Amino acid sequence: MMKIKSEILFRILVSAAWFLLFLPAGIVAQKRPSARELGLAIGVLPTGKWNAITDVSGIKVGHSTLLKGDSVRTGVTVILPHDGNLFQQKVPAAIYTGNGFGKLAGSTQVQELGNLESPVVLTNTMNVATAMEAVITHTIAQPGNENVMSVNALVGETNDGWLNDIRGRHVTQHDVLDAIKNATGGPVPEGSLGAGTGTVCFGFKGGIGTASRKLPVDLGGYTVGVLVQSNFGGVLQVDGVPVGEELKKFSFSNELLNNVDGSCMMVVATDAPLDSRNLHRLAKRAFMGLAKTGGIASNGSGDYVIAFSTYKGNIVPHNTAATELQMTVLHNDEMSPLFMAAIEATEEAIINSLLKAETVKGFKEHTAEALPLPQLRDILKKYNAIKK
Repeated sequence: MMKIKSEILFRILVSAAWFLLFLPAGIVAQKRPSARELGLAIGVLPTGKWNAITDVSGIKVGHSTLLKGDSVRTGVTVILPHDGNLFQQKVPAAIYTGNGFGKLAGSTQVQELGNLESPVVLTNTMNVATAMEAVITHTIAQPGNENVMSVNALVGETNDGWLNDIRGRHVTQHDVLDAIKNATGGPVPEGSLGAGTGTVCFGFKGGIGTASRKLPVDLGGYTVGVLVQSNFGGVLQVDGVPVGEELKKFSFSNELLNNVDGSCMMVVATDAPLDSRNLHRLAKRAFMGLAKTGGIASNGSGDYVIAFSTYKGNIVPHNTAATELQMTVLHNDEMSPLFMAAIEATEEAIINSLLKAETVKGFKEHTAEALPLPQLRDILKKYNAIKK
């Protein structure tokens, strides 16, 4: 019996050793809490089951994370509005540009026609073209698209060049296609992964964050979900608490943080029956959520919101014999609860992107430290934002 126990213990120790040996280089891994796990309840509306963009039925999210050597810290994140052929079954969509110093490829067609026909792909600045090629490859390979001769790939980016060898353009079509292939519903991994692997936000490690809000039945019962790729500057506020000021780490507080250029990509999804016009209005409110975190949309920051509706009755068919489309559109007077949901979910998604992100060391030995949890807890308690 003792021999068996010794062998089991030996195997456990060996397994642990191998895990540590192959831990991705440059990432200091630890279990970090979301805003809710920290005790924060941002806003007043309830969350969905997962508190993620995937609470909007049918949506899937996939990541490809690239961690190679001491300089590659980048990746891809994709959002699929539904399981079907997006080119043949398009969804109503809109784009809002908070500050346009960025590359949101495919945005003009979405603005012009009011619909989305491809997965939403997020990556780094220098790999937008690669991601577009991958989306085209994915689309024309789908059954039913054999005669397709034009694909509007929607690809957004942030610049992760502080931590990542961005000029190396390490993301491949295979990485993008893997993210699409492996996209799933349910809980969404957050933090330093996918398109958020090499991002920096408010001088701390940024990343991927998500959150959702579920309206009560008497307000329509609709769900709004948000996913962000955070890589921008400002004076950090967490649920109204001046964390950046308290930590003495904020834009213009020292030479390192004087350069606050970056970007933030925000994806807003809802199952409410909205057309492109009201989706554009909804997207504007997401930018208010960014402002509530202390973001300033600096000169060099590309801050974009992509909004779409998954309401099945408003799917836009690519091929149809009908000359008219019948759509169900929510009355303008019913939009305010959705506006609040988008603001709250965006704010929380950005905070989650910071809270879940680990410290990352990368290109030229640059290091982005994770938001320090002990100090953060003390500050939040000081302002009565969480319980003592």
